[in-house]
Amino acid sequence: MLPDLTALLTAIQPADADAMDRARARQAQLTKPAGALGDLEDLSVRLAGVLGSERPDPRGVAVIVAAGDHGVARAGVSAYPPEVTPAMVANFLADTPAGPGGAAVNALARAVGARVYVMDAGVNAELPEHPALARAALRRGTHDLSVQAAMSVDEAQALILSGAALARQAIEDGADVLIPGEMGIGNTTPAAAITARLLGLDAARVTGRGTGVDDGRLAHKVAVIRAGLERTPTTDPLEVLAEFGGFEIAAMLGVMLQAAASRRAVILDGFVEGSAALVGVALAPHLRDFLFPAGECAETGHAAQLAHLGLTPMFHLNLRLGEGTGGVLAAPILLGAAATLREMRTFAEAGVPGA
Repeated sequence: MLPDLTALLTAIQPADADAMDRARARQAQLTKPAGALGDLEDLSVRLAGVLGSERPDPRGVAVIVAAGDHGVARAGVSAYPPEVTPAMVANFLADTPAGPGGAAVNALARAVGARVYVMDAGVNAELPEHPALARAALRRGTHDLSVQAAMSVDEAQALILSGAALARQAIEDGADVLIPGEMGIGNTTPAAAITARLLGLDAARVTGRGTGVDDGRLAHKVAVIRAGLERTPTTDPLEVLAEFGGFEIAAMLGVMLQAAASRRAVILDGFVEGSAALVGVALAPHLRDFLFPAGECAETGHAAQLAHLGLTPMFHLNLRLGEGTGGVLAAPILLGAAATLREMRTFAEAGVPGA
């Protein structure tokens, strides 16, 4: 393992238990019936542990969209051609009348005041120069995971560290909440392969329709994933990422690891992000303390990921777009949870008789 990655993993420590105890005590004294704010109460206490304060005050939300192409996409596992990946990167960066970016994640980010960062993690195209595009590509897309390793372990580690570097930039720019996002035609296939291997499940249990493939294409997709899984029995987390993953999945893992090492909150979007989180928690178990899943997406296998991680989603909206869109939608919920714990008065402060 590269020394920089070892240091990053070692830097991830548990959430602040004392801060969470103080937050629970404060939560019990706020001017409301006990439990009246439902899951917001648990979210606020977890945020207290992340930020080390019983009055958590997260400032700034950043979504980091890593884009990469996949050799396995040429095996016919997606309803869309690989050429969509670079076209969508251009869309993330486009100038529009509403502001920078014409994709769903851009529109949602503008609506909630989040900043969008875009990374070329390995797109199979010559992307034009753009000041808002972070370049981290080692080559143009992974190999076909069904016949050989998608990438080398060294390449996986390099993309993890690139994702961590961009996360550090977002944190320096003022983000306390980071949302890893992705773009890469075919990437639910590597996500399913990673999930199947790390959870010990058959491919059919965790493989969904992705961009909306029909029954025949779905059966083919499962067969392609099984072929990849049969190539190697490895369960080592980094090797699993290298054998079956994507460059953008590795970059998103780096975002998560850096956020946790810097004691910032991570909002998980969907299934592809969940596959990166599975690798991350296998490498650094305390990463789990910093993960806040947005919603349970429509992709088969996401529920199994969340169950394994022991995390409860904030909503169910049947999303399956990716890009970090669900994470951006969840940001106001997380910020609102923090605001209730931080800004509500206690019964004593308000002079209101308690229960």
